[in-house]
Amino acid sequence: MSESTAVTIDWAGLAPLVIVFAAAFVGLLAEATVPKSRRLPVQVALAVAALAAAFVAVVLNADKSGTVFALDGVAIGSVVIDGPGLFLQGTIAILSIVAVLLLAERRTVRGGDFVAEAAVVADSAADLEQRREDGATEIFPLTLFAVTGMMMFVTSGDLLTMFVALEMLSLPLYLLCGLAKRRRLISQEAALKYFLLGAFASAFYVYGMAMLYGFAGTVDLAGINAAGVGSGQPRMFLYIGVAMIAVALLFKAAAVPFHMWTPDVYTGAPTPVTALMAACVKVAAFGGLLRVFNVGLSSSAWDWHLILTVIAVATMIGGAIFAVTQRNIKRLLAYSSIANAGYLLIGVIALGDAVGQTMFYLAAYGFTVIAAFAVVSLVRDGDEEATHLARWAGLGKKSPGTAVVFTILMLALAGLPFTSGFTAKFSLFAAALQADELGLVIVGVVSSAILAFPYLRVVVLLWLNEPAPDAPTVNLPSPMAGTVVAAGVAATLILGVAPGFLLDIVDQASTFLNT
Repeated sequence: MSESTAVTIDWAGLAPLVIVFAAAFVGLLAEATVPKSRRLPVQVALAVAALAAAFVAVVLNADKSGTVFALDGVAIGSVVIDGPGLFLQGTIAILSIVAVLLLAERRTVRGGDFVAEAAVVADSAADLEQRREDGATEIFPLTLFAVTGMMMFVTSGDLLTMFVALEMLSLPLYLLCGLAKRRRLISQEAALKYFLLGAFASAFYVYGMAMLYGFAGTVDLAGINAAGVGSGQPRMFLYIGVAMIAVALLFKAAAVPFHMWTPDVYTGAPTPVTALMAACVKVAAFGGLLRVFNVGLSSSAWDWHLILTVIAVATMIGGAIFAVTQRNIKRLLAYSSIANAGYLLIGVIALGDAVGQTMFYLAAYGFTVIAAFAVVSLVRDGDEEATHLARWAGLGKKSPGTAVVFTILMLALAGLPFTSGFTAKFSLFAAALQADELGLVIVGVVSSAILAFPYLRVVVLLWLNEPAPDAPTVNLPSPMAGTVVAAGVAATLILGVAPGFLLDIVDQASTFLNT
């Protein structure tokens, strides 16, 4: 009779995932048991506490061997706990706390930005009824489920686990995009478009995974990398598999030509959800890209380098040019997100030489863009957000505090000195130069110069134009929204003036565990 071997699990390594996942389930139970009048504070407290506990767990995991990120890495089945995974998990946790506070904002719209049901026919009696009710609190467990998927995505050691994480982070977001209380049809259209295109991307991922399994005989990233050197299978399987996997990952990253969903979804989704996607999903998407191309495909870099370079160039130039033509602030930030995806792709192409700088860029950009969307949610025409740029004219004379904050954020996105945007781009481009990617750096600098124009145009509108007689109002933020803006501006300035501490951390955390 054969003896069975007990399976041991490193629960400490899995603690960040387990904490957030468990909190999501507790949040669902709270929806069924807690009185409606008390659900909001309970759900917000639960979400923030869980994410803070997850961040503490990440720090404790990183400090196991006495030095931050000095551990060699731990493979827990299909989850790999290494420096990049821990840093990205911690970044997602912190940015998610900020995003949850924005989701909890209730002062700008009575009852909040959300309705309870996405599929109710827009402007029907049932829809009008749910708009009159206080905002849905189901958004908080949905957000925690999505965050769990993001944290798993950046630590997945094989393609199958990564696919499960991809679906786990995507499905709640499809629903959240359709829950906007205002402009219901646009919100529902955004959710449907995101869902349909996301489903296509997932299908590409599955087919690509099958091709890579046929080539390597495994879905393990390290095994695929080893097969890239000595597999006897036709390399056509590798080429097709890499292409299909890249389509899915580049869709999540909003890279050209897989970016078409981004402007419409960013515009139609509730602004707090857009902020969550622009910051946290961006971190998860590029965390996955970094792991796949560094751990799974580095041995076959010659096969994919050229096509990824073309995509990066198209993303940088296309995002910048289309941003110049925008007259809607949310669409401007959407195309800005696309252009920034191009800059981040430089870090992916440079492989290990730029992993740390790419992670720094993700953290810096995340704080800035969340704060930018928080400010957008405060500038209003009655019950609606004043998203047309013409409505922002003269805001510096009517609400100078808000204009100063937004100016700082725009200058950071433009990459001006003494802001996190400058530090992030400079460090990333410097690392790319060391990796002999001079051409990409030149394109990145040109794209940044083009992209600076729409940002500076907004600054000119704020300060040098006269406000209209019916200029929009700026809502006084609640403590939660105020915390979001303050955190974003503080991070933008600190990482621009004194970024050394975070650059040291990402330098220590930049080595992937190849198991």
